[in-house]
Order: sequence, then C-alpha cells, then structure tokens
Amino acid sequence: MVGDMGIQFVVACIVFAIVALLLPAVRWATVLGPQWMIAGVVIVLFLLNSGYFAFFEAIWNGQTPGKRYAQIRVIKDDGRPISAYDSIARNLLRIVDELPGMYAVGVISILFSKENKRLGDYVAGTVVVHEKAIQEARPFLEIKSETSGPAYDTSRITLDELHLIETFLHRRDSFDPALRSSMAARISVRIGEKVDARVSGWPHTEKFLESVYEQYRSAGRFRS
Repeated sequence: MVGDMGIQFVVACIVFAIVALLLPAVRWATVLGPQWMIAGVVIVLFLLNSGYFAFFEAIWNGQTPGKRYAQIRVIKDDGRPISAYDSIARNLLRIVDELPGMYAVGVISILFSKENKRLGDYVAGTVVVHEKAIQEARPFLEIKSETSGPAYDTSRITLDELHLIETFLHRRDSFDPALRSSMAARISVRIGEKVDARVSGWPHTEKFLESVYEQYRSAGRFRS
C-alpha cells in the first residue's frame, strides 16, 4: 500500500540519518564499529520491510495503517481472523514476491489467481478483502428459504464455529463472488460434519449456514 510505503520510507530515512550522525564517532571508537553498524542497518531494514506488515496485521486484526485507510483487510480463506503466525508466514514470503524487482513475482501470482493472491497468501491460507461500509451492507440473513428446512442438531457446534458462521454472514457482501462461494463451501463442510449434513453448491451453502445459525440461536445455546 502507498500509505504503508510512505511510513516505511520515512522511518528508513530516520534510520539512515541516525547512522550518518553516529558513524564518525563509531569509527573513532572501534575499527569494527562501521561493520557492526552496517549489519544493524540491514537487520532494521529487513524488519521494516517484513516485520512492519506482520506486526500491524497481527495486532490490528489483519490491517496495517495503509490497509485501514484503503478499507481492506487480510483474513483466512474461510473468513476467520488471521493469527500472528499467519501474518508472519505471509509476510516472510514478501521477499520472494518482490523478486526480481517491483513485486514482479507477486504481481504475476495475483494475475493468475482468481482471488488475487500472492505467494505469501497461498502459504498462510489468507486473502485480502475489501471492507464494506455498514450503511451499504444488506440484511444479515438475506437468503432465507421460502419453506422451512430440516432441523439440525446444533449441540456439537462450538462458540468459535458459531462466530465463524456469524463473521462470514456479516462480511459476505464485501467478498468477490468466487471468494464468497469458496468460503461458504469450506465453512459448510466444517459445520456439516458437526450436524451430520452434506450441502454443496451456492446458494445452498449459505442457506444452510443461515439455517444452522438461526437454529442455534433459537435453541438458546449462547454461553458467556
């Protein structure tokens, strides 16, 4: 993101300015001082390039300052929030995505991916999605079936799985059609194993998730 690159550029300039000020004193103090200083600068620049994104994405639920300004976010393929491990994994591959320059590998990967993924996203199982303004969102439960569906035993569904369904249903309108369909399919497989049901094909998968969600709520299974 342009905003993130601007922040990184400013920090890099500050680092180089500090090195320029300290270098004469370091040279006078020790012969190996400049070499150690150069090594330190290399480490700082590496952390600035990859660690910057990993740090903010981990603490800001998939966003950096630039992503927040652009209203985009990194999430897991199935709609769950990313973990610190996911953020580190996707950003360590940033070095490969940048080869041989100007993010050439990353751009090629995005062009050949239906979900606009770079290599780091494939490794971490993540995807970048656009956030949709609340006022633009459609009703939470939007694909209700006209007839009553089958009853499911939701007793085996955990709160984490319920939150996973809820997160997907809230965000689905902001996903590209291909991503929305694939996420619904993945979550339906996971939830279907818990309620002994097998559902395939959109929009049946979303109807299934809505039905399970409503039945869980109706059963009063929410716990603190």
